[in-house]
Amino acid sequence: MSEVKSAIVSAAWLAEHLEAPDVRVVDATFFLPNEGRNALEEYEEEHIPGAVFFDIDEIADTDSPLPHMLPSPEKFASRVRKLGLGDGSRIIVYDRLGMRASPRVWWTFKVFGHDDVAVLDGGLPKWKNDGYPTESGPQRDPGERHFTARMNTLAVKDRDQMLGNIERGRFQVLDARSRGRFSGEEPEPRPGLKGGHIPGSLNLPFTDVIDSASGVLLPNHLLKERLERAGIDLSKPVVTTCGSGVTAAVLALALHEIGHKDVALYDGSWTEWGDPDAELPIETKV
Repeated sequence: MSEVKSAIVSAAWLAEHLEAPDVRVVDATFFLPNEGRNALEEYEEEHIPGAVFFDIDEIADTDSPLPHMLPSPEKFASRVRKLGLGDGSRIIVYDRLGMRASPRVWWTFKVFGHDDVAVLDGGLPKWKNDGYPTESGPQRDPGERHFTARMNTLAVKDRDQMLGNIERGRFQVLDARSRGRFSGEEPEPRPGLKGGHIPGSLNLPFTDVIDSASGVLLPNHLLKERLERAGIDLSKPVVTTCGSGVTAAVLALALHEIGHKDVALYDGSWTEWGDPDAELPIETKV
């Protein structure tokens, strides 16, 4: 595999470049419905200076019954333009839980053709632990910037493609949910969903690629080890999935970091697949 440009920046790097004219910081904090927390309110209580708030649930296809599905290129361009995120911007994404939702926004920008985007390693907790400042209050007016959206459809998979792959096996499927949710032994955080996993898929909880002590992404040699231990053949295509398409992007980021380029994400993920009305094949044994 050829070398790729890292999509991770350290808190020290961001602190040094925070005032650079081309750097834009994005708070991508997202909470699950059962967590009872409001991401925008918490952003206004505390965020990295100058950061804008990216609402995963609103910068999305809000006509879909599924949560935070990718929006149209037109909607994405319109929304991020108003956030001051445009062509020529070096976009740095973080979230207040460390590295849970920020990789989803990193992946979304890449889907829409913006490659100059990176994730803050360890997120807001690492930033604060390293002694860097935060600010409070509503979002400042960032001023509009033109954004050219060009959608890369190869980076996204839908239900029909996932269903067809069960028979054809053209790509490996890697599920980022916990082992208990993957096996169907733990309940899903979204009520009413079936338990289990897509037949033939492999499991690597997204937390297993993050250092539990520091909250940063594991070094590349350990990422490679964890992926291979999960059963992934790094010479073949991989599609990541999770509960609703958010933490699947953590695994996509890990694969990117070790230079694996043939990676896509199943946007509907288990919220679509585990719907009792969908009547899709499910495995529960591991």
